[in-house]
Amino acid sequence: MLIEVSGLEIDSLAENIKDILSQAYADRQRPKCLCVPGGVPLYIAKINNAYILKRMPNTGGAHSPGCVSYEPPHESSGLGEVLCQALQENPEDGSVALKFDFALTKRGGKAPPPPSGKEHDSVATDGKKLTLRGLLHYLFEEGKLNYYIPKEKANNWYYVRKQLLRAASDKSAKKQDLTQTLYIPETYNHEIKKDIAARRIEQLAHLHSKTGAQNLMIVIGEVKSIEKARYDFKLIAKHCPDYHFFMNEDVHTRINKRFIKELGLWNNYGDQCHLMFICTILKTPSDLPLIQEISFMLVNKQWIPFESKYEYDLIEEMIESKRQFIKGLRYNLPSNKPLASLVAVDTVPKPTGMYIIPSNESEAYIQGIEQMIEESDYAAWQWEIEKAMPGLPEKDLLSQRGE
Repeated sequence: MLIEVSGLEIDSLAENIKDILSQAYADRQRPKCLCVPGGVPLYIAKINNAYILKRMPNTGGAHSPGCVSYEPPHESSGLGEVLCQALQENPEDGSVALKFDFALTKRGGKAPPPPSGKEHDSVATDGKKLTLRGLLHYLFEEGKLNYYIPKEKANNWYYVRKQLLRAASDKSAKKQDLTQTLYIPETYNHEIKKDIAARRIEQLAHLHSKTGAQNLMIVIGEVKSIEKARYDFKLIAKHCPDYHFFMNEDVHTRINKRFIKELGLWNNYGDQCHLMFICTILKTPSDLPLIQEISFMLVNKQWIPFESKYEYDLIEEMIESKRQFIKGLRYNLPSNKPLASLVAVDTVPKPTGMYIIPSNESEAYIQGIEQMIEESDYAAWQWEIEKAMPGLPEKDLLSQRGE
């Protein structure tokens, strides 16, 4: 990415970029992304002694579609529904205050809530607060993990974790930094497992409350298995093999009922996909982590989210064809609300919304897609799933020459 800092044009990957951003941060300068004539303002965030370029709030659409800072219109995902209500952005420093529809404290006597991700369909309540799934989608999008750019090396858990933590770094909820209430297991290494366990104890220290209410924490990870424990059940996370997350039988039963589609696809694709989870936990009197609320999200081998077999097939075709695209995320939107599956950002003269048309959906759903296409500034590509997948939208010839 070509940027302008202190009147100088420089590549964001230049060897001396850290020193340049450090000085610009100290001088409170606003860099510019030069993806379009005149540039688009950015801001610099300091995260763990690293200086990170970030997009200013509400400027994603001003960037070139091929730019990593580009953001498609909010109607192409569930972001538009939660923006300004569940997400309150500060344009001065880029920080974001989040509103959750799940608890981060618990007082005795309250029963655990149902697994998160239930289908909300009330216009009056949607969007005011982030669900657990909505939070995972938001951190994924902030970390650019739903953006696919050909030629980049394949993602792994180390990179995914790093991007999620960076995305959470300038966010707050319930008057505390999100990173204080968030635990994401680091990449497991048996040779240093004692050091990893020590860091985990320190990271989960927030669970120990000195007040009457119990503190809860948010955990994000990849499911290895969900198994029967001696009492009730447990979730075993990859990269966390020696620290299990327990759940009571009622939560386990509701997981199998609410997330039957996700679990079925995970079982079908095996090691060709990952099943991510986001949950809240508290400490039991036995000092064990007990899941209170949980949601799941499927991602492919490149960690791109998908909702169905057809989305998986389309994403794989786009990757194999070396196409650049963005996966639209639902946030709080229920599955009966139409949404573009992907936005191809390498088409000209404008990006292309890519829609999958199910064969068993209602007339209202089909009409909703037609209305979205009609009102959108994007070109449209449609796949009716009872037919073979049509050819992908034509690619920008300049992009083809660059391969």
